[in-house]
Amino acid sequence: MKIGVVSDSHGNVEYLRRATDLMIEENVDMIIHLGDDRSDMLELGSLSARTVAVPGVFEETYRDASVPNRIIADLDGLTTLISHTPKSHENDLPHDPKPEEIIANKKADVVLFGHTHQLELKVHKGMLFVNPGYLKKDGTFALLEIEGRKVNVRIMNLDKRVKREKRFQL
Repeated sequence: MKIGVVSDSHGNVEYLRRATDLMIEENVDMIIHLGDDRSDMLELGSLSARTVAVPGVFEETYRDASVPNRIIADLDGLTTLISHTPKSHENDLPHDPKPEEIIANKKADVVLFGHTHQLELKVHKGMLFVNPGYLKKDGTFALLEIEGRKVNVRIMNLDKRVKREKRFQL
């Protein structure tokens, strides 16, 4: 399974369009937007890949209980936390899953997050943490290829240059 991940487009729909076009060229099965601004995905219209988006903590929809702020998904057999933040936030709703609890109890194999605007790619306590960086300013996004418990992660920019790449065995 191939997954494209972006975060923090902050209204830069041009960069988001370029990133999603590159992801589609890579034949991704799914595109995930990690918030700030989730609504930018709506401006793109229909894409050939399935899309999932969570709001950022300061977006209006973050306070809408009908819109999930965090999603726990099975991505090709890997339990994945999809969240704007890597930890709880003061704007969380009472029913929101708490990242600290998920991480402490090892209830996820992969944690996808944004918010910090910093690239991150590491394994901690057997869990893979990926932050694709700041799309609006740096034009970075991530491509994950999952085969069983093997995950190859490339963080690229809009010029197709690989900023970081690493294979993980979870």
